[in-house]
Amino acid sequence: MARDLANAITITFGPLRAGGGGGDLVVFVGDDLALGDATLGLLGRTGADLVARAAGSERFKGRSLSALSLPAPAGVEAARLTVVGLGSEKDRAGLDWAKLGGFVAGKVSGRTARVALDWPGAAVTPENAAEFALGARLRAYSFDRYKSSKKPESDETGGTGLELLVTDPAAAKTAAAATDAVAEGVVIARDLINEPPNVLFPEEFARRAAELSSLGVEVEVLDLARLREIGMGALIAVAQGSAREPRVVVMRWNGGTPGEAPVALVGKGVVFDSGGVSIKSAGGMEDMKGDMGGAAAVVGTLHALATRKARANVIGAIGIVENMPDGASYRPSDIVTSLSGQTIEVINTDAEGRLVLADVLWYVQKTYSPKLMIDLATLTGAIIVALGQDLAGLFSNDDALAASITAAGEATAEKVWRMPLGPQFDKAIDSKFADMKNTGGRHGGAATAAAFIKRYVNDLPWAHLDIAGVGMSSSPSEINRSWGAGWGVRLLDRFVRDNHETKHETKAGAEGGAR
Repeated sequence: MARDLANAITITFGPLRAGGGGGDLVVFVGDDLALGDATLGLLGRTGADLVARAAGSERFKGRSLSALSLPAPAGVEAARLTVVGLGSEKDRAGLDWAKLGGFVAGKVSGRTARVALDWPGAAVTPENAAEFALGARLRAYSFDRYKSSKKPESDETGGTGLELLVTDPAAAKTAAAATDAVAEGVVIARDLINEPPNVLFPEEFARRAAELSSLGVEVEVLDLARLREIGMGALIAVAQGSAREPRVVVMRWNGGTPGEAPVALVGKGVVFDSGGVSIKSAGGMEDMKGDMGGAAAVVGTLHALATRKARANVIGAIGIVENMPDGASYRPSDIVTSLSGQTIEVINTDAEGRLVLADVLWYVQKTYSPKLMIDLATLTGAIIVALGQDLAGLFSNDDALAASITAAGEATAEKVWRMPLGPQFDKAIDSKFADMKNTGGRHGGAATAAAFIKRYVNDLPWAHLDIAGVGMSSSPSEINRSWGAGWGVRLLDRFVRDNHETKHETKAGAEGGAR
C-alpha cells in the first residue's frame, strides 16, 4: 500500500568530508555566522570568507530557517552553496530536526545536494539525522495522481536527491530505517485523506487496510451482515442512507510479549459526511471527504509499526461509513440501540462520528481486552474554534495516559492540548426518551462529544483525540504541502515506542512478526 517516494526524493548518507562534486552543498550557521570544523574543511578558508562577505552584503543574519544561496567558490566541489540559518543558541537547543529537513528539501527542490550536518557545538546524533531525513521525505509528498497533465516545474520537490553528510553514516542509515517506516505510514494516511470519496468508499478503504497483511498484520474485515449479527446498531444507523455498505476493519500487530494486553487505536472513518438529513451547507462540504482522518492515521500507524517491527502488541480498529441523505437515512428523533445495549436519541444526524466510535470502541474492549484505548476523530467544529488548526484536543480519563500522549506530541510536533471532562458535560447529553442523545448543543460541543464517547468506555485508561483542526485542510508547514496532513501517525508511533515497546531484545522482539 505504501507509495514509493523515490521518484520525488532519494536520500543517502555519506561521511563529513570533501568529495562528491557537482550539485548543491548545504551548510549551516547560527546567528553568529560561525561554521563547524567539518564545514570549514569542506569549504576551505576561501569559501568561509565568501560566506562571511555574502552574508554581509545580503544582510543575512543566520536567523532560524533562513537561507542564503550563492555560486560555490573555486575549490569547493559544488555548483552552488546554500547557507541555512539556525538562529540563536536557544533556537538550536530546541531544534526540530524534521522541520529543518523539510526546509532544506524545499530549498534544493528538484536538484541534488550534499548536506553537511555540522555546526559549532552541535552533537548531530544518528537519530537527529534520521529525523532530518524524515522531514525531507514528508516535504517531498504531493498528491497529483488525478492530474492528466503533470508539469514537473510545478512539483517543488520533483527529482530531489540528498546526501546527508554525517560523522557516522552507517549508524544514521540504521536509525533512518525506522523513520522511513514512519514516513511511509504518514504518506499512506495522506493518500487516504486526499482520495476522492467516489474512489475511497467503505469497501475500497477496507481493501486498502487489508493490504497490511503483507507486513504480518492480522486483518479482519467485518461486512454489513456481520455487523448486524454482532449488533452494531449505532454504526449501521449512520450508514443506512448510503448506497455504500459500511465496514469495520480490525488490524492486529503482535510484535510484543505473547499474551500481553494490546494497545488499542480506534479511528473514525466517515469517508464522506454530507450531514445526512441534517445536511451541511454547500460551502466547504467538499472537505468532508477528509472526515476519515482518524481512521487514516490508525492505518498509517499500523503500517509504520509493522514495517519497523515494533516490539509491541497493538490493535487498530476503524469504523468506515458514508453519511448520506436518503429515504432510508436515520432521522432526528430516531432512537437507535448501540452494541453496548445503550440507546441513543438522534438529535442531529451530522453528529454521526461519535455513533461510529461508540460501537467500535465497545467491540474492541469486549473482544480484545486492551490495556488502554486511544480514539482519533475529526469530530467537532467546536475544537477548531477552541484550539485552531495547530493543536488537537485531548480528552482522557487517565492522567498518566494524557501525560504520555502530550509528551509524544511535543516530541513529534503533533501537539495536543488537554480539554476538560466533567459531570456538567455528561449531563448535557442526557435524553428524555433514551439513555442519551447524540449532541448536547452548541456550548461546549467538543466536551459533550467526548462525554458521549466516554459512556462507551469501561474501567480502563482511555483518551479521545479530536483532530478536526489538524487532520485535514491544515496550514502548510515545512514538512507538509498537502491538504491531508496524515496527522497522528508520528504521534502514535512515538507514543508506542516510548511507552509500550519491549525494551530488551529477544528473538521474538527482533523478528517482530505476527503470531
